[in-house]
Amino acid sequence: MKRTKKVYPVKDIPNIKEQILHWVNQFSVCSFLDNHQYDSIHHSVECIAAAGEICRITGPDTAEAIDAFYTTNQDWLFGHFSYEYNAKHLDGTQKKNPIHFSDAFFFRPDHILTLNNEWLTIESYSLLPEAIFEELISTKRAISNIDPISITAGMTKEKYIATIQQLQAHIQKGDCYEINFCQEFHSQNARVNPIALYQKLTELSPTPFACYYKENNAHLICASPERWLKKQGTKMISQPIKGTVKRALNDEVKDAQLKNELFQSSKDRSENVMVVDLVRNDFSRVCQAGTVKVEELYGIYSFPQVHQMISTISGQLMDNIGVNELVETGFPMGSMTGAPKKKVMELIHQYEPIERGIFSGAVGYINPNKDFDFNVVIRSLLYNTQTQYLSYLVGSGITIYSNPELEYEECLLKAKAMETVLGN
Repeated sequence: MKRTKKVYPVKDIPNIKEQILHWVNQFSVCSFLDNHQYDSIHHSVECIAAAGEICRITGPDTAEAIDAFYTTNQDWLFGHFSYEYNAKHLDGTQKKNPIHFSDAFFFRPDHILTLNNEWLTIESYSLLPEAIFEELISTKRAISNIDPISITAGMTKEKYIATIQQLQAHIQKGDCYEINFCQEFHSQNARVNPIALYQKLTELSPTPFACYYKENNAHLICASPERWLKKQGTKMISQPIKGTVKRALNDEVKDAQLKNELFQSSKDRSENVMVVDLVRNDFSRVCQAGTVKVEELYGIYSFPQVHQMISTISGQLMDNIGVNELVETGFPMGSMTGAPKKKVMELIHQYEPIERGIFSGAVGYINPNKDFDFNVVIRSLLYNTQTQYLSYLVGSGITIYSNPELEYEECLLKAKAMETVLGN
């Protein structure tokens, strides 16, 4: 079975991304991944979308089943791992995440649309590319208005600060070095258009790992700046983010000052290097000896809302390492857990009242050569169209040097774009 493939010039079609987004959204399962023109030496693709489910891989052994799939198939898979996928050792005392994404879900798509600055490649099993292209260029959808939505905090500021102090007591005792603690904000009976939310969020905050992703009634509206893991040939890349400061967009001098303050921040550097060491340790278990290196440490990158501290770690894979081994050794990503990983996952489970679900998980694709690229699901709205439950989670890295008040303010800073989209 082979997809029919055709390439179309689209340089003169100004809204082609929007048209692709609306077209894939007609399917119950779809994935729309957008780089938003960010320039990087580790760039993969500007925009790739997939829709139509030929078959699915899901369940507690998804990563192992993916490896089995590629023993007999050379095709694309798109999907996600939720945070709890590798948390099987934890008991079920947390409240279940109400958005209802699977712990892991991958689909073999019927249709794949790949876009760069000038060309659109359409591949399909069941439809002629010409028919898809005609539907695309005839799609004219205006962005829907978004009525303000009232949001409720999952915990009070006082409860948050008390929890941070408890976590710092664990750090003081030597239970862990750094822990990423998240809190949820939500709205019940929210009637929203997920596509309109995605378009508004990425208009306010275009980021290199943005995605609109749908698993039946569960919708992810994501403006992530972070890559979890990329594989190209035998080379592995991870780019954890630790360190955030607001921007001063109307004052170039102040903006540059804030950027420099982030680079010089001993607190943010300590968080960042802890995660870098964690990734290096994860890579050392699957990469050839002597190949794991830090390509960039404490890199400062600017996004519409914030400056971020990003480091890049790489390594050359050992022979016969599959997706299952990579997920077992490196997921969830250290930037969303802390260190040491097993202990902080236990503390996260103890102190966060609700499961994270797809938040701080990963969404991405695997191509026919078994190369892949996955983001970190942060800066995201989550919505279930059946239950009308809308939520977002935000967190920060807690160390012994953390000021609980400032950590709370950092959470609000990270939530700013979501709050603006929701009219707050």
